[in-house]
Amino acid sequence: MLTDSHTHLNAEQFKEDQDEVIQRALEAGVTRIVNVGFNRETIPSSIELAEKYDWIYTTVGWHPVDAIDMMPGDLEWIESLCQHEKVVAIGEIGLDYYWDKSPRDVQQRVFREQIRLARKLGMPIVIHNRDAHQDILTILKEEKAAEVGGIMHCFSGSWETAKQCLDMNFHISFGGPVTFKNAVQPKEVLAQVPLDRLLIETDAPYLTPHPFRGKRNETGYVRLVAETAAEIRGMTLEEIAEITTNNAIRLLGLK
Repeated sequence: MLTDSHTHLNAEQFKEDQDEVIQRALEAGVTRIVNVGFNRETIPSSIELAEKYDWIYTTVGWHPVDAIDMMPGDLEWIESLCQHEKVVAIGEIGLDYYWDKSPRDVQQRVFREQIRLARKLGMPIVIHNRDAHQDILTILKEEKAAEVGGIMHCFSGSWETAKQCLDMNFHISFGGPVTFKNAVQPKEVLAQVPLDRLLIETDAPYLTPHPFRGKRNETGYVRLVAETAAEIRGMTLEEIAEITTNNAIRLLGLK
């Protein structure tokens, strides 16, 4: 009963064996997948994937790295796609100060516009945050994101940052990095997140968990994240799987 709350099965890395990867996920116990469409190329293919499989859902949004490419009319396009029955959130949206493709002011404007859209539609948001903790928190507060809440995707911040996100109605999602032996801070945060706000993910094909680090990630590996979470929380794999799946169902309206 595992749920991968954030993956990219429509990525180029799965072009040759997408169906096999999805089958392996089923065999690993994954019963629900949230695939992420984040720009002009990936949004249509993510929706197409969600239409093909009953148990795959999709998000639609504009990634901060691609913010510079967002054209007039794209926000309205995203708004229209949010009416689709398999679209469950707006994302991934946020700020990425590691890559310099899109200027920070452009990223911030696009981020704010999509939070406002989410509030207008009453939809949760999926947050991408790389090296931008304080600006993310500031914008979420200023734009009243707590009204809709959502997911802090592949959370990498401190417990202090996590507490502020929790106070704004967000769930905290952990991916492959929490399984790394040197991942002290993510493990400490996972140990403290309230169970009703905990999610797990892969972000496949990226951020592959131990012991496959360095290889292509795939959504079935969410089981390895669940096993680590269970170990940290002193629970069984089945308990963590049920808790995180029920959280995803409640937050995103999955069936």
